[in-house]
Amino acid sequence: MKIAIGNDHNGVILKNKLIHYLKSQNIEVEDFGSYENEKADYPNYAFAVGKSIVDGKCNLGILICGTGIGMSIACNKVRGIRCAKVSSIDEAKLSKQHNNANVIAISSKMPFWKIKKIIIEFIKTPFSNEERHVRRNGLIDNYDD
Repeated sequence: MKIAIGNDHNGVILKNKLIHYLKSQNIEVEDFGSYENEKADYPNYAFAVGKSIVDGKCNLGILICGTGIGMSIACNKVRGIRCAKVSSIDEAKLSKQHNNANVIAISSKMPFWKIKKIIIEFIKTPFSNEERHVRRNGLIDNYDD
């Protein structure tokens, strides 16, 4: 399992703590930045994380910014990415189980203990592969406007 991780300036400290935690759980991590607390254009990091998953270099992705919203919107522009903005353990589970999400975006303002639980739930939960979820995800995948 290899996790791609990216962040804006709001997520540098949290990302570094998270990388340390994931490595302690024997999970490989690829860090796409940002590496400094200076203002950063978050879409660039979201695109890099998404591309690493689509290209098969990483299995799943984690994005961190002030709210998680901008990162999620940007990452979903990468064809083949299903990024969910997640705020709870239940949302992490359902985003993977029902929506087959391959990236989650989280707020840097949540407590670290909660973020750890959210990420572990996201990693360990499989896609249900139930017909209704496959069908609904197909509708999303095949929509072009």
